[in-house]
Amino acid sequence: MTTTPVRQAPSIMAVRDLGPAPEREVARDLVKRGLMVLPIAVALAALSWGGAGAASVAFAAGLVLANFLLAAALLSWAARISLGMLMGVSLFGFVLRLALIAGAVLLVKDQPWVEPVPLGVTLVVAHLGLLFWETKFVSASLAFPGLKPSAEER
Repeated sequence: MTTTPVRQAPSIMAVRDLGPAPEREVARDLVKRGLMVLPIAVALAALSWGGAGAASVAFAAGLVLANFLLAAALLSWAARISLGMLMGVSLFGFVLRLALIAGAVLLVKDQPWVEPVPLGVTLVVAHLGLLFWETKFVSASLAFPGLKPSAEER
């Protein structure tokens, strides 16, 4: 009696994602929406805090948009290597990006063009607002695990 060797499935940590990279498309959409709202936010800050408020909002919005682009680049890079790498980059990339934002704010906090209130409010509201806005366009169903297809693609 001979036994057939049992073939083991590859470890989930060794599997990599070779499919499309929806995170880059989501980040581009976030940046597009952020740039649509940016002039309004800068104008409102200019009315309330003057030029320093407008500059602070523009700086914070730039940090937010750069954060989304960096997150997408890191996640799509890591997914091509392995799912384990993707998990590590998700966690430690968040910490790294948070440190980069904190460092950027600390570098400019004493500049004459910085108003702390609009800078902080923009950082928080822009991150959360753009993410909530984007959820309308991203599918969370099992049928379309990435981006929701347009009507023509269904």
